[in-house]
Amino acid sequence: MSLTRRDFARKSAITGAGVALAGSVGALATAPGALASTDTEAGGEAAGAHGGVGYGPLIPDPDGILALPAGFKYRIITYSGRTKLESGEFTPSNHDGTSTFCGPRGATLLVNNHELKGPRANWTYPVPLTEGLVYDPAASGGCTVVEVRRDHVAEWVGIAGTSTNCAGGNTPWGTWLTCEETEDKAGQNGMTKDHGYVFEVDPADRRANRDPKPVKALGRYAHEAVVVDPRRGHLYLTEDASGPNGLLYRWTPPEGFHHGRGMLRTLADDAGVLQAFKCFDSGGKFVDDLSRATRTGTVYGVDWVTVPDRDARTTSVRKQFTDGRITRARKLEGMWWGDGGAYIVSSFAREESPAQHDGQVWFYDPGRRTLTLKVLLGVNPDPSADGAFDGPDNITVSPYGGLVIAEDGEGVQHLFGATDSGRTYPIARNELNIGTEAEPEYSEFTGVTFSPDGSTLFANIQDPGVMLAITGPWKRQKR
Repeated sequence: MSLTRRDFARKSAITGAGVALAGSVGALATAPGALASTDTEAGGEAAGAHGGVGYGPLIPDPDGILALPAGFKYRIITYSGRTKLESGEFTPSNHDGTSTFCGPRGATLLVNNHELKGPRANWTYPVPLTEGLVYDPAASGGCTVVEVRRDHVAEWVGIAGTSTNCAGGNTPWGTWLTCEETEDKAGQNGMTKDHGYVFEVDPADRRANRDPKPVKALGRYAHEAVVVDPRRGHLYLTEDASGPNGLLYRWTPPEGFHHGRGMLRTLADDAGVLQAFKCFDSGGKFVDDLSRATRTGTVYGVDWVTVPDRDARTTSVRKQFTDGRITRARKLEGMWWGDGGAYIVSSFAREESPAQHDGQVWFYDPGRRTLTLKVLLGVNPDPSADGAFDGPDNITVSPYGGLVIAEDGEGVQHLFGATDSGRTYPIARNELNIGTEAEPEYSEFTGVTFSPDGSTLFANIQDPGVMLAITGPWKRQKR
């Protein structure tokens, strides 16, 4: 059923303009730019002694990998070009979206995307073309599955021959959906098959991954992330694209369909309904772009508009809509399901958008059909200086309260937390310099996710491709 502008305006009036309607994480209320300062400054010595929000200041790493607060440590799980797969090839590069799963006999399983675009010759360490697991032998990307035990790590290919595998997402039935952030067709950029699809990878059953098949029902576009509504069965998907800006999508399964391991690959190419979002404010006015929101607590009503040609045979999906039919946003990136809804990241907006920012985190409440701005980062005036946060990308809901966010901005790169009330704190800083001493360069963080028991935070440094396991005195964060 469509949520009309009139209905939303009426409901907003009843609820006081609808501010902070959704999610137990609450409104992470921060003025533009406020997230750029860490809470350790406000807490002084008390914060450093773990008396305030966060874990205190970050301590430089003598090994030049990862700065962490006192009491924390990290373990390198995989390292592209150094660690090896079970088959003997080196770990592929460009680690991206990741999730954890319970493995056998107390092990933790992770599925790790490798964001490798274009021909295999472009990369030193592409995903190996393991027999039976290849979609397109010309493509470089894919996923590896990593099994982590206290004294042992094993890694093998989950899928190969895909392209630009970005954020992805886990499912309630224990599999991974890997998303291709590309629109390359067969014959373009060296590819022999069409790309821009979602594939399902099972971390626990290697046989289930044989003969990869794209889930074409979810559309062909520059996929970033996906989450599953475990109650209603909908899938929500982000598109990281520009010219014009990308869209947020919802896929509704066909009547009688039941989710489960391997069921998505049984769908017909046109199964279910794929729709793009359309927002309007509490006054019923259409919102053309999410960058219009300049205040946390902003709430938009959401309606859904059916995609004409989900496989984009002649025209990119986002270009099939004329202005005024749907809402757009720049750099729609990471997503995570939690608190009964979807957390959705827009990494930044610049001249291509109505307003500029250095990051937004939204919460979509499917019951109320509302989208609430939880986090807003003003444009960072000096990304090379430590302390400010910008360019959120991958995201997870923390078992200790609030959110943990991976930074993909300019200059210094962090993992940082945001509490329920919007207070922020650093968790880690990338110290692996891939530039020069005179002109240092630090890659983005990706794949932030907690172990099933909450004891370990896994995260990746994308370039050159390092998976890290962070442990320490985690604690529930104050508001």
